Amino acid sequence: MQYDKIKDKFAGLIDKFPFIRKLFYLLLDMLLLRQWYVKKEIKKFFPKDKPIRFYDAGAGFGQYSYFILKHFKKAKVHAVDLKTDYMNSFARYAAKHGWTDFTAQQADLTAYVPKDKFSLILAIDILEHIENDEQVLRNFHQVLTEGGKLIISSPSTFDGSAEFTEEHVRLGYSKNEIISKLEKAGFRIKSFKYSYGKWGHIAWLLTMKCPMRLLEISKLFFLLLPFYYLLFYPISALFMLCDLNMKNKTGTGVIVVAETT
Repeated sequence: MQYDKIKDKFAGLIDKFPFIRKLFYLLLDMLLLRQWYVKKEIKKFFPKDKPIRFYDAGAGFGQYSYFILKHFKKAKVHAVDLKTDYMNSFARYAAKHGWTDFTAQQADLTAYVPKDKFSLILAIDILEHIENDEQVLRNFHQVLTEGGKLIISSPSTFDGSAEFTEEHVRLGYSKNEIISKLEKAGFRIKSFKYSYGKWGHIAWLLTMKCPMRLLEISKLFFLLLPFYYLLFYPISALFMLCDLNMKNKTGTGVIVVAETT
């Protein structure tokens, strides 16, 4: 499936109607379990009243930059992406809101090393798109402060659906592979978790896969989506909470927190 085409459509709507950006971010928070995991890890290690220097690597729609700027009053954010349209759209939004501590850069993560140092780096669903992922991890290690955290979200090798995502260069990561690559780059593993275990996978089927399949059949199903989510979201949210708060033996995603040695 070509997810970039779907994301481009959402990006176009956000640019045409800026007032729906917050609604869009809210929907992402509600529907994407990986965001629940990532934000839980951020809150665990970074108190709101402390300064934070955030490197949003592969920033996409800017939802994590938005989260940091909104919730951390002493935040400085640097967003990087290979695609410029989503990032420039968020940069304009940040400027209108007076977020002067936000900067953006179009760059290839395999070659780009920022001049600054950061206490938090996020790499959310980007490494599976990059052939030379080990170089990216070495670049991250160069700019992470002592005691800083790198948080990674990626599909696991248990995610069979990743094989059909055209933008991926690899299926995903096994536990041994991602840990080995991080340690080789100089990191120490703080935690490793499988996300989207049994309950999370069911929630993903209900909240993401089924609606997308329906929209592929006919765009008319878009009119029925509010009723669909009204019926299925409460049970899906319960399943996501179960996934978030239990230890999954396997899962279709991995959440890794690493720090400098």
